[in-house]
Amino acid sequence: MAVRKNQATLTSTEKRAFVNALLALKRSGRYDSFVTTHNEFITSDSDNGDRVGHRSPSFLPWHRRFLIQFEEALQSVDSSVTLPYWDWTDDRTAASSMWAPDFLGGTGRSLDGQVITGPFAASSGNWPINVRVDGRSFLRRSLGGGGRPLPTRAEVDSVLAMPTYDTAPWNSASDGFRNHLEGWRGVNLHNRVHVWIGGQMGTGVSPNDPVFWLHHCFIDKLWADWQRRHPDSGYLPTGGTPNVVDLHDTMRPWNDVSPQDMLDHTAHYTYDTAA
Repeated sequence: MAVRKNQATLTSTEKRAFVNALLALKRSGRYDSFVTTHNEFITSDSDNGDRVGHRSPSFLPWHRRFLIQFEEALQSVDSSVTLPYWDWTDDRTAASSMWAPDFLGGTGRSLDGQVITGPFAASSGNWPINVRVDGRSFLRRSLGGGGRPLPTRAEVDSVLAMPTYDTAPWNSASDGFRNHLEGWRGVNLHNRVHVWIGGQMGTGVSPNDPVFWLHHCFIDKLWADWQRRHPDSGYLPTGGTPNVVDLHDTMRPWNDVSPQDMLDHTAHYTYDTAA
C-alpha cells in the first residue's frame, strides 16, 4: 500500500527519487499529456454548462482519480515513488525547504518570473514548458505575489467543520464543504494557493509546475480528513442533476470511473498522518 508523506519529512533519497521520476516522465512526453488534460477540462468547465473537473461537486473525486493516474505513471518509472503532499498551513513561506535547490527550486526572478534554481529551472534544459498559454517556454513562479497569505490551519478547520458536501446550484456559487475547499466561497483554500504561487499555477496549465501535485495531494488529504469527520455526510448530488456528475455517473475523460468509485482512497493509498 502506497503511503503519501508530508514533503517536509522526505529524506534526501526520497526527494531525489521523486524529482528523477518527474524528469523521466517529462523526457518521455507523458508528463505533458497530464498538463493537456487538465487544461482542456478547466477551460471547458463552466458554471452554467457541463462541468466535471472544476466548479462542480466532482472537483474532488475528479482530481483524486487524476492524482492516482499520475502517481501510477511515476511508479512505472520508479516503484518506490509516491506523491508527497504540501501542508501549506505549516510550510508557509518561500523559505520552506520545499523550495530548496535540491527539490522544487525557488521563486521566479523579478524580471519575468523565470525559475532559476533547482531541477526545473530553464537553465537545466530539463523542463521546457511545451503546453502553454503564452509564448514563454520556461517555468514561472512569483511566490507570495498574489496579495493574500497562504491559508491558516484555523481557516482549514472552519471548512472541515462544514457538515454538507455540496449544495445547489452545484457550481462556484454553491455553499458547502466542496466549494469552500475549492475556493470560490468563504476563506478560499485551494484557489488561493494557486494564486500565491503564481506563474503557470495561476493558469489552466498549472500542472506544468510540479508543485501542482503536492498542492492537490494536500487538497485530497483534506477531503479524506473531512470524510472521516463526517461519516454520515456523503457525496452530493446523487442523481438526476443536469450539467454535473452525480454519484454514479461516469467522470470524463475516464469511461469506467464515477465519484462513488473514488470515495474510498484507502483502496489505492493512505496518508502518513491524519488531522
